[in-house]
Amino acid sequence: RDHRRVPAPAWPAAETADNFIVTAANRMAVEHLEAPGRWPVMASVLAGPRKSGRSLLARIFAAQSGGSIIDDAETLPEAEVFHRWNLAQEERHPLLIVVLDRTPPWKPRLPDLASRMAITPLVTMSEPDDVLFRLLIERLLAQRGLAIAPEVVGYLSARAERSYVALMRLVDALDNAALSKRRGITIPLARDVLEALGMTPVNRPLPL
Repeated sequence: RDHRRVPAPAWPAAETADNFIVTAANRMAVEHLEAPGRWPVMASVLAGPRKSGRSLLARIFAAQSGGSIIDDAETLPEAEVFHRWNLAQEERHPLLIVVLDRTPPWKPRLPDLASRMAITPLVTMSEPDDVLFRLLIERLLAQRGLAIAPEVVGYLSARAERSYVALMRLVDALDNAALSKRRGITIPLARDVLEALGMTPVNRPLPL
């Protein structure tokens, strides 16, 4: 199967309310975080797009491993990140440094931190693939009490902008449209919402 649900039973229930979904878009990151004992140093960097769940995944990692996290590391003083990295090595407790996946990527200017980042593994969460897009849109709408048929999910998946931020905008718009028009989410309603959002296919062929 192309997806599974994390956490496994060992992951604390407090961080599993949303049942983090694993697909090809984030599987390599999840598998890396599941095995901190294999890291070459007691630290790793996790990068992901906005709204990708990178902070949730980091909290799950910390709860499972007993390690610590630095969220939004690119916004913090580099000396602080440098100190935390060194402390993790001394105490032999894994440290996960979480940053936004952006262009250009985060590159510390502090030479001592930059040298340590050069030997620190980096794992990246991608924008949602087709499987994750479909599962997320179903879940997010279900959380709002809205059902959506598989054919409508497929219609949206083939046409909507493929990013987590766009997915959130799409769910909000579908919710509002269904409420204002007092009807379920159908392909005609989905078409109207996509047109209103200005979403067009992005390198994905439309179904015939």
